[in-house]
Amino acid sequence: MLKKLKASSNPSSGGGLAETVKYIKMKDTNIQNSSVLSPPLRGGREGLLACIFDMDGVLVSTEKYHFEAWQRLAATLGIAIDEEFNETLKGVSRAVCIDLILKHGGLQKTDEEKQQLAAQKNEWFLESISHISPQDVFPGVREFLTLLQTHGYKIALGSASKNAPLLLEKLQIAHFFEAVIDGNVIEKAKPNPEVFLRGAAALGVKPQYCVVFEDAISGVQAARAAGMYCIGIGSPEILTQANFCISGLCEVNLGLLEKLPPTP
Repeated sequence: MLKKLKASSNPSSGGGLAETVKYIKMKDTNIQNSSVLSPPLRGGREGLLACIFDMDGVLVSTEKYHFEAWQRLAATLGIAIDEEFNETLKGVSRAVCIDLILKHGGLQKTDEEKQQLAAQKNEWFLESISHISPQDVFPGVREFLTLLQTHGYKIALGSASKNAPLLLEKLQIAHFFEAVIDGNVIEKAKPNPEVFLRGAAALGVKPQYCVVFEDAISGVQAARAAGMYCIGIGSPEILTQANFCISGLCEVNLGLLEKLPPTP
């Protein structure tokens, strides 16, 4: 498990190289039972303590660049994929995406060939996001993260992307996150709840006192399997297992969080 140490706690510092995410390895622990913090009293009763965010589609939109890179890779294999198929690729690991595309095209590849394909896709993706800047953060994200930090909520990132730390730095929001759990750390992709359970453990918070913000079906399933509340970013007709849905973080406030009791 990896836990982030911040070089500075000043939320106005911009999160540049001076605040590069640093990690320390922690001994294996039971991620289900390692939390020790007591829940806060909010509005005279116990309430939520931590927020865990997915990256793509929640904090910033890089999904089209992922899709274009996957579509380009699939084309080199003679496989056509569309936006509907792309929904199955959201929120899961690079390796799982490769398997899904190969299955879709009725192809088989060796593990070494799969790794080469994944590396090629990532190279194209990184080229596409080279221009990403703080101006690309979704409306309301910086304001909501600042509000959470000011009021003592713990904040973590739970993303399947191995490029999550890089994106946080480019967006200059890395300083908000006490823990970053990404594709470099987890062994099981969403909808397995590992990424969110590790996030809660890194923050020292029990799962029932966490709320997850997710835009992908697999991510919502992972949050619910972790025993956490899940606020879906997107359509309730698609994110059917979310507790409720909003169109973006510009619609959420502390009053909304304080009305959520801990999950049973």
